[in-house]
Amino acid sequence: MRKSHPVRRAVLAGAATVSGIVLLLSMKPASDPGGAQAAGGQVPPAAAGQAPQGGVNGAVTGDAAQTEYGAVQVRLTLSNGKITQAEAVQAPKGGRSDQITASSVPRLNQAAVAAQSADIDAVSGATYTSAGYKQSLQSALDKAKASAGASQGSGNAQTVTGDVAQTEYGPVQVRITVAGGKITKAEALQAPKGGRSDQITSASVPRLNQAAMAAGSAQIDAVSGATYTSAGYKQSLQSALDQAGG
Repeated sequence: MRKSHPVRRAVLAGAATVSGIVLLLSMKPASDPGGAQAAGGQVPPAAAGQAPQGGVNGAVTGDAAQTEYGAVQVRLTLSNGKITQAEAVQAPKGGRSDQITASSVPRLNQAAVAAQSADIDAVSGATYTSAGYKQSLQSALDKAKASAGASQGSGNAQTVTGDVAQTEYGPVQVRITVAGGKITKAEALQAPKGGRSDQITSASVPRLNQAAMAAGSAQIDAVSGATYTSAGYKQSLQSALDQAGG
């Protein structure tokens, strides 16, 4: 039997050692700055800018902003205080306004969601609509902020504004405060005015407010002599209740 040469054995052993070291080095994981940062308990960069938790949830409608070409009113849908949807429930219409509204409002809606504020640029060629939109948008944001503060200060209380209900004698819009599933306050932000409407509004609206709080719903009787105002009130009240979750 042929014996192995000592020098040959040494060369083979050395080669095996080098191969083992190379193999171990190839198995070492590559450095991952992102992974190392996360492992250290720091927030990854992707988390920056996310909406804070515990904010307002649901829909809130801003006050109608009157412009030279008609009213503009914005409604927001929020989740954890972040705007997830913006829409114009009122916008100028009729004649060329239809075209301007159709082209500008979708862009304003997108801008509001992207900016998460009323600090958005006006759409070229829709100066008045843009200004009204921003005004109503700011109103909606202010209400959302107030609602968040009220919720923190008094349990689950929230203030919501119903959509504007158009009647033969003018718009009616209702705002309610809800706490513990009950209407604790009701008020008309808009109601028919001018001439005899002033008298009818002053006599009927307080009674409708009281009826809304007593009933806890929009199932209230119309005030005699104020049929149109009552119908508009109930319609806007139901809208507010829908936004408040029933």
